[in-house]
Amino acid sequence: MLSSIPLLSFLVAVIAFLYSSIGFGGSTGYLAVMSFFDIEPNLMATTALLLNVVASGIAFFNYMRAGHIEKRLLLLFPLASIPAAFIGGYFKLNKELYFVVLYIILTYVMIRMLFTNKEQEEACPPQAPPIWLALLSGATIGFLSGMVGMGGGIILSPLIILMNWGTSKQAASTAAGFIFLNSLSGLLGRYVGGNLAFGQIGIVLLPIGISSALAGSYFGARKFSSLWTQRILGFVLLIAVIRFWVGYF
Repeated sequence: MLSSIPLLSFLVAVIAFLYSSIGFGGSTGYLAVMSFFDIEPNLMATTALLLNVVASGIAFFNYMRAGHIEKRLLLLFPLASIPAAFIGGYFKLNKELYFVVLYIILTYVMIRMLFTNKEQEEACPPQAPPIWLALLSGATIGFLSGMVGMGGGIILSPLIILMNWGTSKQAASTAAGFIFLNSLSGLLGRYVGGNLAFGQIGIVLLPIGISSALAGSYFGARKFSSLWTQRILGFVLLIAVIRFWVGYF
């Protein structure tokens, strides 16, 4: 494992930069690349959540400074997602079930990233989501996120755009705040449930995640178009998804 740390560190740096540039913590990317290195699931989930807290917190700060925060979105979704993420983090899945659930989610995320149409996303003014639907969406995403070790923003952001609840920048800023809170809740749930694991990998990867997220979120909030970044991440996840499902079947 030690010989693989330089390659893993490089991949995490690239993922943190790209994901934070569109307001995400990067957990799906971290989990995908860590799954290549035969890392134990609890260690994967804990490390991904810690990196999420760092990357999403930095991304949220930069999007807030750039004026992309939409308060109604930021307040509604975490109300249900935070307790749901705690419950999800408390559950302990066996290794096979963990990877099946993870890669079902990664497959969905990959499809969304590859086939998002920006022109359709921004065709009409956003409308506020119904409170009940926002709470139900937050709870569902939060539970799945806590269970596999992700923040959930990568599911929430396309949902906001698909339902026309916000612009792409508002979706990115909401996702960043959502990921930060969910990741903290998921970590707490893992601690209470005895599923928290931390080791040398986390010590090495955290500073890499911080520096890469600082750069990525700055350029994403002020410079980049989010569409090309989503396409790149979609192709990265496509490789990981094909690799897993071919081996699984």
